[in-house]
Amino acid sequence: MNIGFDAKRLFNNFTGLGNYSRFVLNALCDFEPGHHYVLYTPKTRKHPEVTPLVGRAQVQVVTPPWSYTIFKAASLWRTVGIAGEASVKTLQVFHGLSQELPVNLPTGIKKIVTVHDLIFLRFPRLYNPIDVAIYKTKVNAACKSADVVVAISQQTAQDLIDFLQVPASKIKVVYQGCHPQFNTVATPNQIQEVKKKYALPERFVLNVGTLETRKNVLLLIQALALQKPAERLPVVIVGKETAYKKQVVEEAQQSGVLESLIFLHEVPFQEFPALFQGAEVFVYPSLFEGFGIPLVEAMASGIPVITSTGSCFSEAAGPGSLYVDPENAEELAHQLSRVLSDGELRKQMIADGKKFIGQFRPEVIAKDLMALYQG
Repeated sequence: MNIGFDAKRLFNNFTGLGNYSRFVLNALCDFEPGHHYVLYTPKTRKHPEVTPLVGRAQVQVVTPPWSYTIFKAASLWRTVGIAGEASVKTLQVFHGLSQELPVNLPTGIKKIVTVHDLIFLRFPRLYNPIDVAIYKTKVNAACKSADVVVAISQQTAQDLIDFLQVPASKIKVVYQGCHPQFNTVATPNQIQEVKKKYALPERFVLNVGTLETRKNVLLLIQALALQKPAERLPVVIVGKETAYKKQVVEEAQQSGVLESLIFLHEVPFQEFPALFQGAEVFVYPSLFEGFGIPLVEAMASGIPVITSTGSCFSEAAGPGSLYVDPENAEELAHQLSRVLSDGELRKQMIADGKKFIGQFRPEVIAKDLMALYQG
């Protein structure tokens, strides 16, 4: 089969949507190698995560013709120009990997779009109103034109039904996996080097994610304050800094735990496995996610997970993790103390997590997607 992809994020984003796009293409090339994969992108970029992928024999890259680039209209090409590319006429499937599809694709092509989340509709107050309108217009148009809508979780599938009235019969849930680097065991020296670089203590609690309201780090600060000082571990908070950090710092100051917080805002992605593997426990008290890939990264890294009830969290973290009400600091403090003091519980959570994430392996994802392409 000839399968086309909207690959803008694959080339130019090195977090969520970009990681998902590269994961999908690498999985397909590794486990469904007998097909031809065409990547359509407004611009390319040389990067260690991208170069090996585009060098694969099954992969072809298509960029805008000069008539679009000379007038700086590459984004327009992504929306309306791709359909006119000669290579599109050879495709059997076109898959939009990041909630969008080009318009006017030939009728003979099976059109598939992946929708990651509709958080902008569930929590519009967290977004610029203009952005909400743009995001909604794009995803709504893509879902209407698609033959199949891939949701990355049952939660996202339900949101598609509730917010956009996408027919349930049109939606297929295909989970996502984490970057393969999280399956590599860091050496003790590598872990110590990362700890030394960022002046981290020997034992710490880890939280990863953009410092924003929805990620709910305030709950972790409140739980920390409820613990006895003797059992309290430092908390390493890794993620992009936003205005929300001010609230976190103020809460920590008022609670007397600011000295227990370590903020890291510029950690290279390749250092994440050692950072995860050096932690005692991963705490993710988010209010809502489309899936929650850091939960999978933590379990792949072999550390226990505490996360929120509701949303998609049980889908991503499985039965071996611990769950707390994202508005109950006492509950989080209790579960955190349990994990830090009970070695047998930790071992069981780690083993259960490793077993659970087997369903997110690349060979499973590749098989599920190819079944959609060929179905």
